[in-house]
Amino acid sequence: MKSRVQWYVSGAARMITRAAGNHLLWPSGLACLSLALAGCAGGLTAIEHPESAQARVQNTRYTIQDLGVVGANPSQPGQPLVVSNSGWIGGAAGVGAAEHAVLWYRGNMIDIGNPGLGGNSMGYGVNESGMAAGEAETTAAGLSTTEDFCGFQALGFSSSPTPCVPFVWTGTRMLPLQTLGGVNGVANEINNSGMIAGYAENTTLDPGCSAPQKYEFKPVVWSHTGAIQQLPTGNNAEGVAFSINDSGQVVGASGDCAPFNPLWLFNLVPAHALLWNGGVPTDLGNLGGAFNNLAHHINNLGQVVGGSDLAGDQTSHAFLWTPETKIQDLGTINDAVDDDTFSFGLGINDAGQIVGVSASADFSVVRAFIRQSGTLIDLNTLVTGSNALYLISACSINPKGEIIGIALDPNTGETHGYLATPAPGAAASESIARNSMTLPGWVRARFRSMIRN
Repeated sequence: MKSRVQWYVSGAARMITRAAGNHLLWPSGLACLSLALAGCAGGLTAIEHPESAQARVQNTRYTIQDLGVVGANPSQPGQPLVVSNSGWIGGAAGVGAAEHAVLWYRGNMIDIGNPGLGGNSMGYGVNESGMAAGEAETTAAGLSTTEDFCGFQALGFSSSPTPCVPFVWTGTRMLPLQTLGGVNGVANEINNSGMIAGYAENTTLDPGCSAPQKYEFKPVVWSHTGAIQQLPTGNNAEGVAFSINDSGQVVGASGDCAPFNPLWLFNLVPAHALLWNGGVPTDLGNLGGAFNNLAHHINNLGQVVGGSDLAGDQTSHAFLWTPETKIQDLGTINDAVDDDTFSFGLGINDAGQIVGVSASADFSVVRAFIRQSGTLIDLNTLVTGSNALYLISACSINPKGEIIGIALDPNTGETHGYLATPAPGAAASESIARNSMTLPGWVRARFRSMIRN
């Protein structure tokens, strides 16, 4: 599942290509939002801060497995995006000058983009069986486009627009999925029965779209046989679907076509966070804002996390929606390091544990969070044992409580993937000093403009 949440706010992913100072700003996307900042690691400085009192009280500690620099080229990192209960990790990695969808399993990386469909690719979902889903350029005869639907040209991986199609990987090869008649589409999360949530183009021109985007795109579900079902979006022409649980419930957002957002890699201003149950949409509401309302992940209990603007649309907060309590503002991390003003919920497991990213007002402090005892806690403060990484974002949490995300190595400035595993019997009792990372001013300014423009 992508951790790209369009930042007009929050979580996909998510500027991208080659940015100032020869730093690569990578899309964190519903894949993991904060990786856009992680790509600027070379300009970061480390500041020592004490652990917060909240984190010292009672919370589980975690050991960190460094997944290494994601990709062969440290200046062109990829990202782990989702972890299954069986240990499969899905995402993307730089392979030479290309970007490929990859899987990690038991410490080994599998390049599922080779041979792929003939071009760049990214993986956004993986289930317990190791089936994966994502987006891929294709060189199939008869397909052409003037659009940059999946953003590979904006990312600097393609010199011209190329058809980008949704795919499923079944263990041996990528198979393109059906669209709604248009050329392009994206597959996001895949559940354990092989159903996939995503979005796809039709052939209806939308005059509200900004060039090079031309056509409407709709949230869809693919069945395990590959049959496609369009999901309704109410009064909005466009929409996206990000997550699907094992019961077939789907979450995402609807809104209006907009200029391509390189952080989330789609052409949408999300206005309504939606849940589809049996194909019937429910508007999950908002936290007071008119925009940036997006549901990012749903667990098997029908509990949903995402992000929503507050009143005035100046910042966004993570939210939790349940059938019983409806939408709840989860707030931000507030501790001895900083009083954050921005947050986004990226993942929730069946135990109700929530992970995501929290940031200060000027984005000088960005850190992964986990929600424990009703409070958002800096995941860095819960790390035990030897660890040199600073955890920027927490993208996904599985039923075992294992977390994957993006981290920085302050010694080298490189972007790493990580796996955080609950440490047996390690209660959060002692205070441990952790590094907080301060982003350079040009990075903060650029990120703020991407969120609000």
